[in-house]
Amino acid sequence: MSSAEPLRARVDDYLARLPLEPAQAELLRTRADALLRRHPTPDAAAVFSELHEALGGETPPQDAPSLASLEARLQRLGAGHPRRGDEALEHAFQHDRQGRVRLVSTPPMRRASMVPRPWDRNPLRRLWHWLGDRLGRERPHLQSRDEPLVPDSPVTQAPWRNAGRNRRLLLLALVLAQTYVASYFMMAVLPYHGRHYLEMALLAVYAVLFAWISAGFWTAMMGFWVLLWGRDKYAISASAAPDAPLPPKSRTAILVPICNEDVVRVFAGLRATYDSLARAGVREHFDFYILSDTSKADVRVAELDAWLRLCREVDGFGHIFYRLRRHRIKKKAGNVADWCRRWGSLYRYMVILDADSVMSGDCLRRLVQLMEANPGAGIIQTAPRAAGRETLYARIQQFATRVYGPLFTSGLHFWQLGESHYWGHNAIIRVAPFMKHCALGSLPGKGALSGAIMSHDFVEAALMRRAGWSVWIAYDLPGSFEEMPPALLDELKRDQRWCQGNLQNFRLFFTSGLHPAHRAVFMTGVMAYLSAPLWFLLLILSTAALAMSVHVEPQYFTEPYQLFPNWPEWHPEWALRLFGATMTLLFLPKILSAVLILFRRQDLKLHGGPGRLGASLLLEMLFSAVLAPVRMLFHTRYVLGALLGFAVQWKSPPRDDAATPWSEAIRRHGLGTLLGLGWGAYVYTLDKDFLWWLLPVVGSLVIAIPVSVWSSRSGIGRWFRQRRLFLIPEESFPPRELRWLRAGLRRNGAEPPDFRLAVTDPLVNALSCAFGMPREMQPEEMRRHRGLLVQKALARGPSGLNDAERNLLLSDPVSLSRLHGLAWTAPEASPEWTPASPN
Repeated sequence: MSSAEPLRARVDDYLARLPLEPAQAELLRTRADALLRRHPTPDAAAVFSELHEALGGETPPQDAPSLASLEARLQRLGAGHPRRGDEALEHAFQHDRQGRVRLVSTPPMRRASMVPRPWDRNPLRRLWHWLGDRLGRERPHLQSRDEPLVPDSPVTQAPWRNAGRNRRLLLLALVLAQTYVASYFMMAVLPYHGRHYLEMALLAVYAVLFAWISAGFWTAMMGFWVLLWGRDKYAISASAAPDAPLPPKSRTAILVPICNEDVVRVFAGLRATYDSLARAGVREHFDFYILSDTSKADVRVAELDAWLRLCREVDGFGHIFYRLRRHRIKKKAGNVADWCRRWGSLYRYMVILDADSVMSGDCLRRLVQLMEANPGAGIIQTAPRAAGRETLYARIQQFATRVYGPLFTSGLHFWQLGESHYWGHNAIIRVAPFMKHCALGSLPGKGALSGAIMSHDFVEAALMRRAGWSVWIAYDLPGSFEEMPPALLDELKRDQRWCQGNLQNFRLFFTSGLHPAHRAVFMTGVMAYLSAPLWFLLLILSTAALAMSVHVEPQYFTEPYQLFPNWPEWHPEWALRLFGATMTLLFLPKILSAVLILFRRQDLKLHGGPGRLGASLLLEMLFSAVLAPVRMLFHTRYVLGALLGFAVQWKSPPRDDAATPWSEAIRRHGLGTLLGLGWGAYVYTLDKDFLWWLLPVVGSLVIAIPVSVWSSRSGIGRWFRQRRLFLIPEESFPPRELRWLRAGLRRNGAEPPDFRLAVTDPLVNALSCAFGMPREMQPEEMRRHRGLLVQKALARGPSGLNDAERNLLLSDPVSLSRLHGLAWTAPEASPEWTPASPN
């Protein structure tokens, strides 16, 4: 530099970023001044080298001018700002065999095996082998992974199993009987009473859809019965004493798989869960693992900083661990399986959390108690309660899940018992059988329905049950929370992945050894999305039947040698009755949910009182009816896209209340709006009266754009909240964990560090360097390539690098440390590296 003044300013700026004691800061400034006075045109690198020596580091090596001061800078992390956990910093930063300081963020590994079994999905081949065994035919030698599966649960007989089988047979009988009656009346409504080919197709689709609606109706009815009487003979949550102590061997790992998430939200939820465990007095029984698949460099830097800060704030060293996975295969399922191979053998149980999950310490303790009391249980799933969002769409969904959800989850438990669902998060899992039986191999073939399994949770539950371990829903266990998508389009993006995953899972329907209940779970997962194109097909067939009645002459003789004609008959009053019966099946469970709340006065107050509860109920029904055709259209596209082989690019959903812009709403809903306008106009030309039947569908498609945008606005959601509409107990009287979550969001609301700070800030740079693996013995070609990358980064700044290049620098402490030194000393450094004033 040509003048000492700019260099003096940079020195002051650098020292201000180090939490130094006043005496030490003054000493460093004095040494810098002396050097500046000795040389009229001092060299910046020499000045900063002097500072590094004064900090405690040795003379910097030529290829890494700031790496020598790494340990000294790390030791200054706690200086001047003492907090709990600073004493444990020396355990987090250790020296490797070469004497280099390293940040240790994970415990020592204990390797274990977790190998997937081959998928045996061909029932004909199994029949052939069975016949061969009966005939005494020799079979080829089986490899260990091909050997027949032997269930190894310690509980082989349980009274709930016979009860579950009988209950499901009853459900099947109810659904078939109700579907038969509805199909009979539907046939009577049709002009040709099902004799025309078009009416046959319409009847078939209607029967499938009505059976699907009927299954949901009877699930809600039994849930209403269970909640009304307040007892369930086989409820898993009543199987253990609430004051049972946790054995020392019941070590539990809480896994939080994340990928490019909102760092502030993730660690605020983690902090709330950790503090709740401490308050419950069971913190020593639990360890936390943040398992990151993050690929964005800015988020990667923020995660590491947030982890270290959290450990210092709660004295979490040794209980809160962080791992960044280098090879990101099989997404979340692969991340969890990788943890199992490395550390799974250290724990008896694990709890899986999503990035937006929060669980209370009492709930986690209760889950471990239930596992200890039920040695045959492999998975116990809680029923998370949605809370924490402010947009109108999310608040309506929170209200719906809070009011209607208990009916359906308790109903699922009634029909399924120990052969139940697993939703992939907010659940406790027995680690040993999970590692032995639930490894997931890829599906063979090409296309969207092959490869790594996407909706892994249903498959893992089925494999756990196949091995003899039960899977339960603790539907009445409080203290489990999650968040809803903030907008309709965000939910539909998530549904696209779920749709493809459930269609993919159906390829496993004939896998050997699966329990019939879990084959039914695969079927219900498919029907959750296949019902959309079936409904769409039903509407098209109805429109085609209308067009045929207008443009085609009636067919009085539909069979050969028919003596008497078939006279078309229309019975609009019968159609109204059938429509009313169908609407009863759809809306009666919602009304009964409100009835249950009316019986509990305390819950009624928390929902805003009877008047506001009723108004919220009516508005929610109207809103869900408006959105149903929109979801139908999107789900139809998703099903067809998956069957045609279009792959899904899955990204983490938004964790904030981001509004949907008009441009995106027009782009995503525009074709549906045009379809609704064209469809309605065509039906109007056929029959004006029929348009009134179709208006709820085409009208919803037409207004989808403004509904999608306005419902994503948090201001509108807060307006309804001020009027105590769509109110849930978690808003009226927030649980302690949710209050702590909001406090953490406010406390850590400042912008987290990013890649630029990992280069310029002395402490963030030291932290990032210590987390990487320095490789000083590099091939010449690699050394040259990384040297060119450092020069490119220095000249172009952070905006001139892509994420792959940024991640490469973060993974190489030598290059990152060298770039740090050059960013402070080199005259050719990009202005983007000029640090902002420290706070």
